[in-house]
Amino acid sequence: MRLVAIALALAAALQAHVGSPDVFYEGAAGPYRLLVTIRPPVIVPGVAEIEVRSAAPGVREMRFVPLPLTGAGAKFAPTPDTAQRSKDDPQFFTGSLWLMSVGEWQVRIHAEGDRGRGELSVPVPALPSRMQTMQTGVGALLFVLMLILAVGIVSIVGAGVREAQLDPGLPPSPSRIRRARVVMAMTAALVAAILFFGNKWWGSEASNYSRIVYKPMQVSATLEPGERLLLRMKDPGWLRRQMDDLLPDHTHLMHMYAIRLPEMERVWHLHPDRVESGVFAQDLPAMPAGRYQVFADIVHASGIPETLVTEVDLPEVAGKPLAGDDAAGVGPPLSKADPTRTVAPLAGGGRMIWERGSNPLRARQATEFRFRVEDRDGRPAAGMQLYMGMLGHAAFVKTDRTVFAHVHPSGSVPMAALSLTTTSSADPHAGHTMNTGLPAEVSFPYGLPQPGDYRIFVQIKRAGQVETGVFDAHVQ
Repeated sequence: MRLVAIALALAAALQAHVGSPDVFYEGAAGPYRLLVTIRPPVIVPGVAEIEVRSAAPGVREMRFVPLPLTGAGAKFAPTPDTAQRSKDDPQFFTGSLWLMSVGEWQVRIHAEGDRGRGELSVPVPALPSRMQTMQTGVGALLFVLMLILAVGIVSIVGAGVREAQLDPGLPPSPSRIRRARVVMAMTAALVAAILFFGNKWWGSEASNYSRIVYKPMQVSATLEPGERLLLRMKDPGWLRRQMDDLLPDHTHLMHMYAIRLPEMERVWHLHPDRVESGVFAQDLPAMPAGRYQVFADIVHASGIPETLVTEVDLPEVAGKPLAGDDAAGVGPPLSKADPTRTVAPLAGGGRMIWERGSNPLRARQATEFRFRVEDRDGRPAAGMQLYMGMLGHAAFVKTDRTVFAHVHPSGSVPMAALSLTTTSSADPHAGHTMNTGLPAEVSFPYGLPQPGDYRIFVQIKRAGQVETGVFDAHVQ
């Protein structure tokens, strides 16, 4: 029971993206553009639910197959399962797959249609977030049935010893009755021993499983002399995870968001450098005094992404000018949040427009979040550039900070994990290898995981300057 309570207490923080377990990815399977949603199991082994929508008609069949992301198993695919095609929407396919072990998997999608065949692999972390619990009513019923079976076994054995060899109508002798009572006592002791050691075995299995229940990496933040923020990682002990096996994602080992509390009106997107194993440092820019929520994304060599979470109190920091990919943004305080607002001013002039449509946002529903950038005169903004290899980056943060997801135009999958897939030739940067002539718009496929209020930070790069649009959303 203690293990169950601990697992449930940690459940809110047991995803690579905090509170956002589902995987969203948009990419090309050969000639077909697909939007993929994968809902990993919360218990492993478990079933992952898969939804795929083709951007255009012509796909006749889809098949899904699970593979380990790395290692020898990634080279030998089992027989794929055929996806179910929707009767109402011929471009929508669904299916489910078993993920049998803890770690990073990939779901390979085979698409076949009028324009030939194509393949796409999507990384999926299989991280058990809790232990399965039994409903109280079911447990009580099974306990009563167990008692009935135990008493029944003892009674049957006693009756067999006492009466099995008697002629019909004859009463058992006192010696038979005594022998039956002795055998019943021995049987009761045996049944009790079986139940006792069975319970011990069950507890041992539960304890073993608790070791694989995902325990997020911990981090602490302290301000060092010279206005340098030091982040120290600590592994609470989970399987064979390491702290020094990180992969660069968009050329950085760590992407850190610092959000000022409680109004969440200021955000910094920074990239600390590793100074030693498990320790990162960031020379801070100018920041006002206050309490800050810190979210730091990393990706392990296995492909498993993690988001480290902590809070830190800072005095007023004079800081250094922002440089490289580091950026900052300003928006309205939460006390003035307006979920209907679709226009955000940009620091460099112009504005960002959220093309949100009229339909309400619903939890766990894949949505294309589209944003358009205009100049001061309302024309499509010129001078758009790639920001860390992408048209933009977005952070979706629930106002109670139980959800955080750093999302790209290709979805919520880290590029470092995507590069490990067996079909990684499906490059999310394809078509955007040049840093000129880019469209003045960006979109992010994502599904907000819980009902409630969210703040969305959207960052693009224009004329050498990273600009941030801040929006609010309410999810039903």
